[in-house]
Amino acid sequence: MATKASRSAARLMISPAVILLLGWMLVPLCMTLYFSFLRYNLLQPGSGNPFVGWENYYWFVTDPSFKSALINTLVLVGGVLTITTLGGIGFALLLDRPMFGQGIIRIMVIAPFFVMPTVSGLIWKNMFMNPVNGIFGHFAKALGVPPIDFFGQIPLASIIMIVSWMWLPFATLILLTALQSLDQEQLEAAEMDGANWLNRFRFMMLPHLARAITVVILIQTIFLLSIFAEILVTTNGGPGTATTNLTYLIYVSSLLQYDVGMGSAGGVLAIILANIVAIFLMRMIGKNLDA
Repeated sequence: MATKASRSAARLMISPAVILLLGWMLVPLCMTLYFSFLRYNLLQPGSGNPFVGWENYYWFVTDPSFKSALINTLVLVGGVLTITTLGGIGFALLLDRPMFGQGIIRIMVIAPFFVMPTVSGLIWKNMFMNPVNGIFGHFAKALGVPPIDFFGQIPLASIIMIVSWMWLPFATLILLTALQSLDQEQLEAAEMDGANWLNRFRFMMLPHLARAITVVILIQTIFLLSIFAEILVTTNGGPGTATTNLTYLIYVSSLLQYDVGMGSAGGVLAIILANIVAIFLMRMIGKNLDA
């Protein structure tokens, strides 16, 4: 058993890493809170920093782009979660079956998760979704139908497609690992008792995957709330505000309009939103684990 002295020594050795981590998290957060209450413009940094209180928060929330950005954020998160969760279950069921070249196929399925978001966005924009030179455009011409201008006609759906392609391997990996932990003897016994595949999936596989699905939703939601690179390199938030989410709106306020105060206020609101969602999902996970 660990003695009191050994526990104290362990705390002492780990304390520099904990202090560094807290500083790395708290200093930017405190600076963001500080600037959110000031009128601070990058074009006039020496004009003084008058305290304006909650004014930045008011102007950010009443910005005409805020409502559409909030809706786009929720639609983006919901759309990607739906595609990746359902697709992850399908791929997990497929990859769990023995097949030729199974190891190589699994690596190919997981590979998109390691592509940088900017690279992924540029590849989809120029090689796949370009209506003139893209692969989808050539397919449409071969079928005799007009090509789709993805980022002009269905911009938000196009962003959802790109982000889903990146996050689908993550969901597949988590769900495949959970599926492989299911006792195969139980499945074989159910099959011998006359249960078809649909019933085995509904009453045995799906309940077994419930915890893994909840974890996938929690982790992806936290990251999807801050999607930015894919929007920047493909649509720049347009056309209009069709693909502007909260993260991109904060970028516009801070670095395009040079209003650090209002951008910081938006960042604080985004942090609050992310924490509300995280707490809600953590409660869901807690109920799931207790079940």
